[in-house]
Amino acid sequence: MRPMPGAVKGLACLLCLWLLAPFVAGMVRLGDADWAGVDRAGLARAAGVSMASAGVATLLIGLFGIPLGYVLARGRGWWTVWLGGVVQLPLALPPLAGGVLLLFLLGYGGPLGGLGLSEHFAGIVAAEMFVAAPFLIIAARSAFVAVDPVMEDVAATLGHRPGAIFRRVSLPLAWRPILAGLVMAWLRAFGEFGATVMLAYHPYSLPVFTYVAFGEAGLPAMLPVLAPTLLLAGLVMAAGHWLTRPVARGAAPRMAPLPLLAGREGVEAPPRHLALAIRRDLPGFTFDVTLESRARRIAILGPSGSGKSMTLRAIAGLEDVAGLMRLDGSDLSPLPPEQRAVAYVPQGYALPAHLTVARQVTFATDCVPERAAAWMGALGLEGVSGRYPAELSPGQRQRVALARALSRRRVDLVLLDEPFSALDAPLRARLRREVLAVLRGMEALTVLVTHDPAEALAMAEELVLLDAGRVIRAGPTADVFARPGSELAARLLGAEAIGDGTMLPDGRIDVGQGVALLARHPDGEGTDLPPPGTRVRWAARPYQIRVADDGACPARILWRGKVRDGQRPMGLRLGDAELEIVADPSCAADGACRVSIDPRCLQVWPAA
Repeated sequence: MRPMPGAVKGLACLLCLWLLAPFVAGMVRLGDADWAGVDRAGLARAAGVSMASAGVATLLIGLFGIPLGYVLARGRGWWTVWLGGVVQLPLALPPLAGGVLLLFLLGYGGPLGGLGLSEHFAGIVAAEMFVAAPFLIIAARSAFVAVDPVMEDVAATLGHRPGAIFRRVSLPLAWRPILAGLVMAWLRAFGEFGATVMLAYHPYSLPVFTYVAFGEAGLPAMLPVLAPTLLLAGLVMAAGHWLTRPVARGAAPRMAPLPLLAGREGVEAPPRHLALAIRRDLPGFTFDVTLESRARRIAILGPSGSGKSMTLRAIAGLEDVAGLMRLDGSDLSPLPPEQRAVAYVPQGYALPAHLTVARQVTFATDCVPERAAAWMGALGLEGVSGRYPAELSPGQRQRVALARALSRRRVDLVLLDEPFSALDAPLRARLRREVLAVLRGMEALTVLVTHDPAEALAMAEELVLLDAGRVIRAGPTADVFARPGSELAARLLGAEAIGDGTMLPDGRIDVGQGVALLARHPDGEGTDLPPPGTRVRWAARPYQIRVADDGACPARILWRGKVRDGQRPMGLRLGDAELEIVADPSCAADGACRVSIDPRCLQVWPAA
């Protein structure tokens, strides 16, 4: 554990000493206590009243305060801020002032005076609720804020309605902090004096009994009264600590290899037609995506903040967007998330921490148990069915999220939001192959959000490039990579070596200084090149420009950098372009060289 600053520990110790000092002073005076003169029967009655009233008040606070905390955590707008301030007002009031306000409401002359709560057990409960409720409300709000809303979103896509999501996801995840808030509310209610003595002096609660005993006998009578108070409070705090203690989980087991999946060779899934025309205006950002595709697997690629995840969430029904969404002619727009038959796997996988793997996989309302068991077997999860998410490796969590999404009775859309982004490179490549094998055997349409061009190339049949909330290029993946259409699109696809040139009649590009790059492959690929004489921009990824003695084009090495990760960065002049490439560490020194670029790796588009 990292050491703490000495000043911090010193300040903490000083406050602890101050908090403990009154208790130590009381212990010193034990010999002066008047144990014989205490009214034991009255003390027992007062303790019973305080315990019962605090218990009832805490139950009522929990019944109404937990929903209020959820509303404050999930609500938006000025009214949420206003309401959050109102519920904290009792904390700012002197207790006697709170009692006066309660008398205005519940006293004999108040609007609710006819209820007869004054000088009644119910009045004690009312006073304790008023002063103790903020402790639970604040704790509940903080607890629900800490619950990732994506957990609730995924539950909605799995068929759960809002009430069920609250009961089965939000409340269990927030329960430990809420329980701590309930304990604090009980302790505050148990010790309440000011509001209680103003509204309900009788029957005596323990604080009022203590006040009366002090007035009659002074300090010697206090220790026998305080002893049961401290004992009861200590028992409740110990119980609360035990109930809210962290549960130790086992370490993540080693990830087993994925079993071989049964192939579907020769089986052609019917085509699916996805059409989107959706829009949403946000402060400083306009989201406007129009897309039409008949591919089985679509990848959405773009920089951070371009609207990739928003597109996926809109398809799932989790974003409030205007426009049209159709799948095979059926309009999805009016359907809530639970009715869209989507299998949604968000970033981070959104696995509720309180559910075992077996319960995660069967969490959908329309889960087919046989299908869930089949997916658990196919994805190698049978050996971890009783484990919790914290006990799983990242790869296992990814598999659980996928099995959960695919175990529904009907899945029309598989939505994957950067499912491999949190994994290291070897595991990412492995799971990419595994997931692709699963998707190839499904009839559902898959939409994958990614920031990795290699991932899009490996997994998608069609590629959509987004920037600033708009589609800048869409089409078959190979076509988009070969003809990105703009420098921005080329850079999104990983191109860093970019130059200018002019198209020649034979399918080559004149890049200056007598150098021409072949842009049409001998097998005929590249026939959609711009016409001869067109000024174009061309690009390739740094590792696709190969320095070799048998290279087709003359070039010159301008500089060589230090070797990093087994590769050497180099500056290269090719025609009129100065490029930065990566080459083998043993590559020749500065000077003349020859390079080659596979025409299929060359991206070409008309210059603006």
